[in-house]
This record gives sequence, structure tokens and C-alpha cells, in this order.
Amino acid sequence: MPDFDSETTLGTLTGVGIGPGDPELITVKALRLLQAAPVVAFPAGVRGRLGVAQRAIADWLSPQQTQLPLKFPYVRDPATLAEAWHGAAATVWPYLAAGQDVVFACEGDISFYGTFTYLAQALQHCYPQAQVARVPGVASPMAAAAAVGMPLTIQGQRLAIIPALYAVTDLETVLTWADVLVLMKVSSVYQAVWSMLKQADLLHHSYVVEHATMANQVIYADLSQHPCLALSYFSLLIVQPQPIAAGILR
Repeated sequence: MPDFDSETTLGTLTGVGIGPGDPELITVKALRLLQAAPVVAFPAGVRGRLGVAQRAIADWLSPQQTQLPLKFPYVRDPATLAEAWHGAAATVWPYLAAGQDVVFACEGDISFYGTFTYLAQALQHCYPQAQVARVPGVASPMAAAAAVGMPLTIQGQRLAIIPALYAVTDLETVLTWADVLVLMKVSSVYQAVWSMLKQADLLHHSYVVEHATMANQVIYADLSQHPCLALSYFSLLIVQPQPIAAGILR
């Protein structure tokens, strides 16, 4: 653990949700903190490309700010992930120890499957004196529903949101009680999900939104016409079995 001057006031690591990709969906509070921070961190892109969060905040930053890309690998191995999280914490800590505030830009909302959670936990595990703050943001299911042009839920509807690591049997169980279903990062299991939705006669009530709110956003409605989609990592699927108009007017 690096030494720091005990008389120096520690900086604060603040995680800000910057929304699903549209730079204008950053909240006023998140924007204020981003522009005031001497150091701005974000997940590093892959294969030489800018990450979603970095692209979303690029126009809001100034050349005087230190930009700190942190590597978070897209793998499932717990040891590899833990090493990356602790490495990111070690990268951020010297700035905080020197009294500089660091804002971490997290795509979507920081508490909704957000990378910031892992960084904050690793930081406070390795450096218990670290100070952490959190600012929420617009999560992708809300953004995707707005892009499709429908409410995500109405009245007493029960909503289920399932992350990328699910099995088709999980979906069958959820559909026994959920009125609306959102499947996150559906690309790797799309064909299996499509077959299950076909069996349940739900394809006409299902939508895929790829790159929600971004310039390259694509929407697929009535999935009966789309049995084989080559989707990107940032794709989600919404199943809304109950017709919206009937639900509102009944």
C-alpha cells in the first residue's frame, strides 16, 4: 500500500452513471461532477476503440483533466476479474491519496450491473480509508423502452430483468409470474431465446434494441420475422406480452 501524507485530505472517488450512450442523457449532477474533477476514469475500450462511457463523455471534458482508462476484461473467470478490479483500484488510489477527486464514468446506472461497483469494492477492500460517493444514471432498459416508443411497465405490471448469464429454463420460470421481461446482453443466447419465445407465442410481443440511444441504434420489432440476428454485445430484448393500450384502458 503506498504511503500518503496523513495531513492531506483524501480525494473522493465518485461513480457517476452517464446513461446508455447518448451524451445528452447525462444528468446535470453527473455533468457538473465530471467537468469539475481533476481526474476522470472510465472503462478502457477494446481493440483500440473507445469504450461506450468514454465516447459519451468525450465532448464534456477539457484538455486540463487527466483521463484514466481502466481495464476491465470481458471474461467470467473470477480470478482474472478480481485481479483487474484490484489493479484498477491501485491505479486510482495514488490520485485520491494526493487529495485529488476522481470521477468514474460508468455506462448506464452505477448500481445496475455497473462496473463501478467492483472498482469501489476493491478500492475500499485494499484502502479502507478511501472515500466513495455515487450518482445514479439512466439504465438501458428504460432507454430501450423509450426508443421503442412504449412504457416499460404500467399500473401493477411485474417487471423481471435478467442479466446475460441465464438459461432458457430460467426464462420459462420467470414468464410464469412476470408481466414484462427484459433480457440483458442477449446476443450470445438469442437463437435459444427466440425458440422459447416462439413456443410461448410471444414473438409478436418482443423487441430487440441494439445500441440504445446511440447513433448506430437498431430496433427489431415483431421477432417472428427475425429468427437469426447477429447482435452486438450491447443488445437487450424486451418481452411485453400484454398489449399496452388494453392495459391502460381496461
